[in-house]
Amino acid sequence: MITTSSVLTLSLAKAFGIYMIAAGVSGLLDRDRWAAMLNEFRAHKGLTYISGVFVFALGSALVMVHNIWTDPLAIAISIFCWVAAIEGVVLIAMPDPLMKWSASLLRPGAVFGFAVGIIILGALLLLLGFTGRVGIA
Repeated sequence: MITTSSVLTLSLAKAFGIYMIAAGVSGLLDRDRWAAMLNEFRAHKGLTYISGVFVFALGSALVMVHNIWTDPLAIAISIFCWVAAIEGVVLIAMPDPLMKWSASLLRPGAVFGFAVGIIILGALLLLLGFTGRVGIA
């Protein structure tokens, strides 16, 4: 059992865990869907920009409510929040490097490995979210 300083940390661990498991399962079940989404993203600059605005807004809001650096789980959640905000800025300002990196994940073995890794990380966050407790870390 992990001890964290905030109930919000446990709640976000559960939410991020569910999101990651769903994303990983999506990659395992339909690799072609990921490729199609990435191709649409690259082809429609407006979609990329609007997605960047949305991701930045969500990431920034998460950073404002959870910028907690007191224990390992809180630090991990805070890093995820910051990564979302930074990803939004990158999608708005200079999406091409991110698109190239994302395309590299679509190689045959890479999708499977990435999807499994995301599922494992999501399951770990979900487990920590449900079994953790709030107290002095």
